[in-house]
Amino acid sequence: MRIAIFTDTYAPEINGVAKTLLSLTSYLEKNQVDFRVFAPDGKTSVPSVPQIERFMSLPFLLYPECRIALPNLLHIKQSLDEFNPTLIHIATPLNLGLYGLHYGKKHHIPMVASYHTHFDDYLHYYHIPFLQKWFWMYMSWFHRPFHKVYVPSESTKAKLLAMSIHDQIELWGRGVNHILFNPNKRENEIREKYKIKQKKIILYVGRIAPEKDIDIVMNTFEALPKRCREDAHLLIVGDGPLLKTMSNHRSEHITFTGFLEGEVLANAYASSDLFLFPSSTETFGNVVLEAMSSGLPIIGANVGGVKHLITHGENGFLCTARDVCSFAEHTMQMLENDQLRTNFGVRARQFALTQSWEEIFARLILSYEDVITMTKQQFSA
Repeated sequence: MRIAIFTDTYAPEINGVAKTLLSLTSYLEKNQVDFRVFAPDGKTSVPSVPQIERFMSLPFLLYPECRIALPNLLHIKQSLDEFNPTLIHIATPLNLGLYGLHYGKKHHIPMVASYHTHFDDYLHYYHIPFLQKWFWMYMSWFHRPFHKVYVPSESTKAKLLAMSIHDQIELWGRGVNHILFNPNKRENEIREKYKIKQKKIILYVGRIAPEKDIDIVMNTFEALPKRCREDAHLLIVGDGPLLKTMSNHRSEHITFTGFLEGEVLANAYASSDLFLFPSSTETFGNVVLEAMSSGLPIIGANVGGVKHLITHGENGFLCTARDVCSFAEHTMQMLENDQLRTNFGVRARQFALTQSWEEIFARLILSYEDVITMTKQQFSA
């Protein structure tokens, strides 16, 4: 098996798609499966790796973590001719994905796609909803030639089926690093670094952007009863277009850390008391699973991929999307009941331990093999 992966975002970029693809390629390398990744360059320069081919790019307007590549098409063709892929996996539908689609169709190579981001929802947040019709027309055209389309959650599958994007849509879940994201990482370093004096820490991790409903995070904290708010600290981890503006509103009860990763991020999770994540645009919710693995109870929106991770009343609470009263009520309930918070955290960790990358990627490889076999049978018939 030789897999060519086309994506418009890849490590060291920090987002769910890039992290997922890095985990995938690490698994392929570990299991000696040949692969090539065709990806844009990024803001951060990285050492050259033979399996990763990068191209000049510009940031994508709606989502700067995805970049519009300016690929050398002759170079890509020569590289693909030499690699001779048995399967093409296209993760994003921009420039590089379009060329991968063209090459696969021309050379009759089995192709699969994965759908990661609800860009149609983003259009509302950026005040251009009139583009939705054209977006779905393009997505329908783009995905038509693939043998399978992978999605991270049942709600995403239902959405794509309703939009008639494809009739072969398969779940490709997500895992988490249980060793890195671990309740045992709890320590006082985070409190000391950010001078946090309050007893309880409410944590948000994610992009500081409109489509993440970051305004609901702030409004929820402000809507808490005074007794809760005075005893709590809101720790906001992440970068994004609204960070500079929002971080100007300094408070002894609110801290913006900017981007964190690795052990520092793991410590921030484990050293907090609950995870507040109101985003209603998620196809999955990787940070929710990281928080659960760290032993945190979750307060999330009852919509999109997040609702499949939270069992209401067992490891967290599901709230009506963008309903500040609902989020504030359940946050207050969690803050004021230590035993409830502890029990939910234990169950959250137990659930996260069932989400193994090894099993998820093993099933994906079997699906790849199924597509390759099915294509061979079609052409030999």
